[in-house]
Amino acid sequence: MLQQTLQRLAGIDTVSPALLVCNESSRFIVAEQVREIGLENSRMLLEPMRRNTAPAIASAALHAMENGEDPLLLVLPSDHVILDTPAFHRAIALSRTAAEAGNLLTFGITPTGPETGYGYIRAEGAPTGSIQRVLEFVEKPALALAEQYIASGEYFWNSGMFLFRASRYLEELERFQPAVLAACRAAISAAKSDLDFIRLDKDAYAASPDIAVDYAVMERTSHAATIALDAGWNDIGSWKAVLDVAEKDASQNSTLGDVLIQDCNDCLVHSSSRLVTAIGMRNTVIVETADAVLVMDADQAQQTKTMVAQLIARERPEATMHREVFRPWGSYDSIGNGDRFQVKRITVKPGAKLSLQMHHHRAEHWIVVSGTAQITNGDKEYLLTENQSTYIPLGVVHSLANPGKLPLELIEIQSGSYLGEDDIVRFEDRYGRA
Repeated sequence: MLQQTLQRLAGIDTVSPALLVCNESSRFIVAEQVREIGLENSRMLLEPMRRNTAPAIASAALHAMENGEDPLLLVLPSDHVILDTPAFHRAIALSRTAAEAGNLLTFGITPTGPETGYGYIRAEGAPTGSIQRVLEFVEKPALALAEQYIASGEYFWNSGMFLFRASRYLEELERFQPAVLAACRAAISAAKSDLDFIRLDKDAYAASPDIAVDYAVMERTSHAATIALDAGWNDIGSWKAVLDVAEKDASQNSTLGDVLIQDCNDCLVHSSSRLVTAIGMRNTVIVETADAVLVMDADQAQQTKTMVAQLIARERPEATMHREVFRPWGSYDSIGNGDRFQVKRITVKPGAKLSLQMHHHRAEHWIVVSGTAQITNGDKEYLLTENQSTYIPLGVVHSLANPGKLPLELIEIQSGSYLGEDDIVRFEDRYGRA
């Protein structure tokens, strides 16, 4: 969906390379997603911790103005579905003049029914396809109130997408939430470049209040405007929403991956790593990944938040970690573990190199599955190819690189008294982690 959001920008006049704002823990998977679709000029602003959308947008606006420019900012969440891209582009073009005149534009989604999972925007006058003044923003309503909103014809769904000039957003933010702007200015001023990443200063950014852009600015400004957008929009906030927009069979089932179903209706069955079968299910969501399995009534999709809260309260690693972990040099997948051992499948991108490092508590065996590995093992350097292996004793300085033009895949077997990722002493690293 991140890739689709970026690709959706193609065809918009005078659009600059995208600026992505993400948590620093997501930086490598985001970079890999961008690389896969060939957007080499995109920049990435890294948040050291979550502070919600108002500080994130403020940091992006400040960065965009660093060279004396004052561009229009098109603010897009990365988890939306928009089926009619030309209609989306037309709405942006119609909004440009109003944004250039100092208005803060939000895209109001033409509602298709009394949805209780979205916030609403009440606009001045009936929707006409032109720019309208925003009268109020409304929180997610109960069903009866949502039905009243739809019947009145005065309300849009709140999309969370915006268009405004960078300086105008910062002016309104300074008026209503000066502490947010002050923290973001300090975080940008002390930011450090790291490869393609721009790292916001941690201490400065931590001082910002945690607040959404709607609460900080849009609900308080007198310059909020909206335009109707009817483009097959969906905010994929739950697995039920995924089922709603997915392609379905004659029984209204949607399947993905290695799935076999029998006598099922209105079901979503998603498999990532193994065969999943279902028999006689109705209105059910089944999601299998290498980390965990979720089974629920589709109408209870909003309750996943409470389940995640339980996982966090019980300190379950599934709430915060994935088996597959992305790094600047590639990725690794923890495919097995037990008492004093762990097995990983490692993929190294062509031309990439892991840091020169050592471990205090574990030894490692490397077995090349495909490609060519350039090994540093103590004072020795050598090449390994398919089906060859090597042993790295505990405490020995070592490194791994891919000198070839194809991805290098190998199996790593770790053994020792402690196998945590923090048992790494880096001596040199081309990615600035030493």
